[in-house]
Amino acid sequence: MRPLGERYPSIPYLAERARRRMPFFAWEYLASGTGSERLVARNRAALDAVELVPRVLKGRFTPDLSTELFGRRYSVPFGAAPVGLSGLMWPGSERMIARTAAKRAMPYCLSTVANESPEAIGPLCGGNGWFQLYTPIDPDIRADLLKRAHDSGFGTLVVTVDVPVGSRRERQLVAGVSVPPRFGPLTLYRAAIRPRWSFETLVHGLPQFRTLAKYVESGTFAGAARHVGKVIDGRPDWDMLDAMRNAWPGHFVIKGILAPEDARRAVRMGADGIVVSNHGGRQFDAAPAAIDALPQVAREVGGRLRVLFDSGIEGGLDILRALSRGADFCLLGRAFLYATAAVGKRGPDLAYDILRTDLETNMIQFGAGNCDAMRPPWHPAATARAAASQRGDAAGQVSPKG
Repeated sequence: MRPLGERYPSIPYLAERARRRMPFFAWEYLASGTGSERLVARNRAALDAVELVPRVLKGRFTPDLSTELFGRRYSVPFGAAPVGLSGLMWPGSERMIARTAAKRAMPYCLSTVANESPEAIGPLCGGNGWFQLYTPIDPDIRADLLKRAHDSGFGTLVVTVDVPVGSRRERQLVAGVSVPPRFGPLTLYRAAIRPRWSFETLVHGLPQFRTLAKYVESGTFAGAARHVGKVIDGRPDWDMLDAMRNAWPGHFVIKGILAPEDARRAVRMGADGIVVSNHGGRQFDAAPAAIDALPQVAREVGGRLRVLFDSGIEGGLDILRALSRGADFCLLGRAFLYATAAVGKRGPDLAYDILRTDLETNMIQFGAGNCDAMRPPWHPAATARAAASQRGDAAGQVSPKG
């Protein structure tokens, strides 16, 4: 049989394979946006519009993809973003991605509403685990979640702020996606015609919100599912973020920033990083494409915190585009879940390899020896590289090898 990398050479190939293996309701949950889904299309079109002029005659070299972020050295400038209900996409996805995070030295951000608990996933990440928080209204629950995440080995907290209310996500309504799920004849039929997913679900058990189960009396999936409304309806404000920043002993990241004014406020309140994101087009259909918002936000913070990027990334070339517009790091959510649904436990490793190879190939095409060489001229890393060049230091430049 042909190697997986030849059968599925890019993330879209994995997505198509995943679509054929997942039940319709699970696929629609993962792949859909909201409203008319103009923003999903706008994200893709805006990324495609970023053109990079290559520099030639750089000789033979191997790009250095390693990236320092929040006190750790990662092998690549990307990681796995948080996705809710990830065990519904493919049973056991959280554990699969966590093991890849440990093995390949990349971060994995576990969602509050994933189907595994921080206690189960933290130890599997090899110190590369981040925890994403939807802020509960109840301050005691909020404090307990922070303690559980930190005690489980998560060193970075990512607070999502662009979900003040759940969006409509009309495709999901039509597909019958509901929390708690309705196990009617149509749902059962859609599961039955995806026998591998159904078998894996029987092995792993029905998806449960294990992180939240302890906060409801019944401890059942349905009970926890009903509690999700309380968890994600925290509607955080800056005062709440200040309190969490003071309570959290690790690195603190705010996810869902598009406006420069909000980025400036994040600097003032002491955040270590922000994620420029429109939630993958799943929340507010009138928002700008995240890649279009990125340069102004990155300029605004001026290196005073780290700028991460997500929304619409499908490959290494998109990561390169984001770096060229001011991002320090990138996150991908759908890509890693397409991979687990497409090929199971080998999926996250395959997704990592696809993204790394594509990024490395395009860096060679562009003529960039490392990630800093991709930064725009106004980026602090580019400024430092220019200063080093004036001193005769070759750091950050492409150097021939072999």
